[in-house]
Amino acid sequence: MTFYVENETETVFPFSVEEVTRQVAMEVLEREGCTLDIQVNVLLTDNDTIRTFNRENRGIDRDTDVLSFPNLTFEKEGVFDIAKEEEADCFDPDSGELILGDIIISVDKVKEQAESYGHGVKREFAFLVAHSMLHLCGYDHMEEQEAKIMEGKQEEVLTSLGITRD
Repeated sequence: MTFYVENETETVFPFSVEEVTRQVAMEVLEREGCTLDIQVNVLLTDNDTIRTFNRENRGIDRDTDVLSFPNLTFEKEGVFDIAKEEEADCFDPDSGELILGDIIISVDKVKEQAESYGHGVKREFAFLVAHSMLHLCGYDHMEEQEAKIMEGKQEEVLTSLGITRD
């Protein structure tokens, strides 16, 4: 499994961003029963840049904490059935890995929200990775029931990894 992590900011966290990303993403994928080798791209940026992505891709002109860009369309959340006609667009021809999608995280929001919620930056960062990975696995939170499912899954992942509110 490949996780490409790019930090285009000067921010240095007191933990390995790559290690936490990998741990959280792997835990989500294991819990979702994904047996495929996957590829995920993660970009760490600032509020101004994520605002631009949000405006250009979602038509929302404000900053946000995390954006998820799934490469797959799921019939059912967490079911990794890929139609034959979509395989060429879903798998990296060199590695054979399933290209799950892209995650963009605002490091400014990680710090702001960690302080606001009264927990550490590692916990906030891990939460955003878990949240975004669930989006890449087909989950959403537009409806109240969907939100409850995602919230429960996020908490289970973080608790299993021992990443709790400090």
